[in-house]
Amino acid sequence: MLIAAISAATLLMFLGPKFIAWLRANEVGQFVRPPGMIPAGHAEKQGTPTMGGLLILLATTLPFVILSSRSTEAMLVLFTTIACGAIGFVDDFMKIVKKRSLGLSGRWRMFGLLIVAAILVWASVDVVGLPTTLTVPLLDRSFEIGVVAFFVVVFLVVSGFANAVNLTDGLDGLAAGVCAMVLLAYTAIAFVSEQRDLAIFGATLVGACVGFLWFNSFPAAVFMGDTGSYALGGAIAAMAVMTKTELLLIVIGAILVAEALSVIIQVIVFKRFRRRVFLMTPVHHHFEMAAWSETKIIVRFWLLAAMFAGVGFTLYFRDLQNIPTLTP
Repeated sequence: MLIAAISAATLLMFLGPKFIAWLRANEVGQFVRPPGMIPAGHAEKQGTPTMGGLLILLATTLPFVILSSRSTEAMLVLFTTIACGAIGFVDDFMKIVKKRSLGLSGRWRMFGLLIVAAILVWASVDVVGLPTTLTVPLLDRSFEIGVVAFFVVVFLVVSGFANAVNLTDGLDGLAAGVCAMVLLAYTAIAFVSEQRDLAIFGATLVGACVGFLWFNSFPAAVFMGDTGSYALGGAIAAMAVMTKTELLLIVIGAILVAEALSVIIQVIVFKRFRRRVFLMTPVHHHFEMAAWSETKIIVRFWLLAAMFAGVGFTLYFRDLQNIPTLTP
C-alpha cells in the first residue's frame, strides 16, 4: 500500500511539469463562468491549464495494475473511475472546442453515469456476488432491498458523488485535498476488512491526489477539470459500494455532501421563496463572499474533511466484528 501511494505520487510529480507545459503550448485552458456566477477574483484563473485529471488517472492506473493482483472487485472500482473520468473528459473537451464554460449537457452526463451505475450493479451482483443489501451504521443491520432498489442506490451514489466532487472543485487544491482524506479512510476500511486490492487502489489514488496537489495547490498551475473530479467521485462511490458503506459515505464524505446540498437548497429556496440561503453556492463560494481568504477556506475544509473521514472510519471499525443481521 505504501509503495503504491509513493509510486503514484512520484509518477505524477515526474510527469506533471511536461504535461502542464504541453497543455499551455496547446492552449488547453480553463474557461470560468460569467461574472456574477463566481466571486470576482476567479476571473484571473481564466486560461489556467486544465484536464489535469488525466495525470491522476494515469498515475493511479499504472502502479495499481502492476502492484495488485487485479481482483474483480478492485478492477470494477478502476472501471468506474475511468468510465466516470471519460464522461468528464468529453465535457472538458467540448468546453475547449467551444471555448466556453459550458460543455456536455447535464442530461447526457447523467445518462452516462446511469450506464456506469448499471454496469457496476450488474458486475458486482452477478459476477462478484455482492449482496443487494443496505447496511445501516450503528444499528448493526443490513436490509435486503432487492436488485432494483440497489441499482437506484448505486446510481444515486455514483451520480451524486461525481457531481459533488465536481462542485467542490472550485478552489485551488480543495477537491484534491478533500478527496485524499475520504480515500484515505476508504483505504483503511478496505485494509481492516482484508480487501487487499481495494486497499492498494485506495492508497494509489491517495498518492495521486497528493502528487497532484504539488501543482494544484494555491496558486494552481493546473486544474483537474471534470476529467479529474468525475473520476475521483466515481472512485469514491465505487469504493463505498464494494465495501457496503453506501450510507456511511454520507459521514465519510460529509464535506462533499455539504457542497452538493448547498446548491440544491439554494435552488429550491430561491425558486419557492425568491430568497437566497447562501451568498453564493457551492458553499465554499459563500465563505469567499463573506471575505474569507481562499487559503483559509481550503485549509479549514481539509481539516473538516479529515475529521469526518476519521469519524466515519471509527464507526465502521466499531461495527467490523459484528456480523450484520439480515432483515427482509
